[in-house]
Amino acid sequence: MEIRTAAAPAMYGLTSGASCRIIPLFHRAVLSLLRFLIIFRTVFFWLLRRRPDPSAPSSPRPRKGGWRRKRGEEEEDARRRRALAEGLDMGGWDRFFRPESFVFSGRRSSLFCRSWLPVAGDVKGILVIIHGLNEHSGRYAYFAKQLTSCNYGVYAMDWIGHGGSDGLHGYVPSLDCVVADTGLFLEKIKLENPGIPCFLFGHSTGGAVVLKAALHPHIKAMLEGVVLTSPALRVKPAHPIVGAVAPLFSLVLPKFQFKGANKRGIPVSRDPAAMLAKYSDPLVYTGPIRVRTGHEILRISSFLIQNLKTVTVPFLVLHGTADRVTDPLASQDLYNVAASSYKDIKLYEGFLHDLLFEPERDEIGADIIDWMERKLQNSCLM
Repeated sequence: MEIRTAAAPAMYGLTSGASCRIIPLFHRAVLSLLRFLIIFRTVFFWLLRRRPDPSAPSSPRPRKGGWRRKRGEEEEDARRRRALAEGLDMGGWDRFFRPESFVFSGRRSSLFCRSWLPVAGDVKGILVIIHGLNEHSGRYAYFAKQLTSCNYGVYAMDWIGHGGSDGLHGYVPSLDCVVADTGLFLEKIKLENPGIPCFLFGHSTGGAVVLKAALHPHIKAMLEGVVLTSPALRVKPAHPIVGAVAPLFSLVLPKFQFKGANKRGIPVSRDPAAMLAKYSDPLVYTGPIRVRTGHEILRISSFLIQNLKTVTVPFLVLHGTADRVTDPLASQDLYNVAASSYKDIKLYEGFLHDLLFEPERDEIGADIIDWMERKLQNSCLM
């Protein structure tokens, strides 16, 4: 497989992800953050000065109706999204596979999942899809058609706060929980399909989740290999101040959204129809990124960059050289540094971030299937 060094494209700071209207963070958010810290400090000391007199009669505490109301609204939105996910039109491709949906109990919540299985023939392998930030599993139906036509089964899981799963839309309290949910989901699939080799696929932040999951020995043992498209391996905030205060800020107001963030979408595909489909999809989160979610992306990215040498799972990494959301040079570093004995990289000249939604999506899907075929043949020879 040809290996080329990518020229670094103009990179944006931490974004809301590869799977919705991309919102570059912190261009104006640094000023918003500083204003918030000043206000927070003022209010904090004002409250200290107004401490109540212990000898004064106590008044009843106000009821927390606002919190309950917000929680109810979040649950109602999750039910609405699940109904949309269950009724998602497969575009007529369901004649090529048997689509099913089901709910899986993760560590903290109920997660909406899908499977696509070949209509005929034995299943030679299974690909488990972990989508990117802000998108959902239903977006991969076309890729599932490619896979099932080659007798591969496909399973996919919506993260917490994504697609038809529970949680506030677009909010990820912990990517480590997503990693753990991925391991539990894989265990369930292996139990239901004994003896069938499994591959794990991750896109963008989902690629970071997959790579971290594969560092756990019990998860790696269940895998034939992993496939990463445009993985989020070297993500940096637009300003050093943000990186310094993000841990504290994510604890104080984890769901806070940077309303002043730039709302222009970064192009993630050269196909106008694919861009329109993404931005008009009600299951794709298109709002400003929340503080905790952004901090979690910074955290997992930093961890992986520091631990590239410990990667031993067989992998294929694919990246477009013109990607302005995640860094193709970081994928090159992964290939160069990882200890895996079976590894490949493919860089697509001039391609953008959402590789499976580029005009050449058939070619890219074929490259992934070809790698899986070769990996299975290699395993049979060992």
